[in-house]
Amino acid sequence: MLRFIKHNLESIDGVAIYPMISLITFFTVFVVMLIIVLRMKKSKIKEIENLPLED
Repeated sequence: MLRFIKHNLESIDGVAIYPMISLITFFTVFVVMLIIVLRMKKSKIKEIENLPLED
């Protein structure tokens, strides 16, 4: 099945850019979330971590 997909994708001009766009998007989202979590106040972290235990 992969060879059918690969054959179809090879016929598209500029298809090599899509994996790079996906990697950059993933990396950007990961870094932004890491920065948000590291800058979060300790009191907010305590509030969030207790959410599953509340009624």
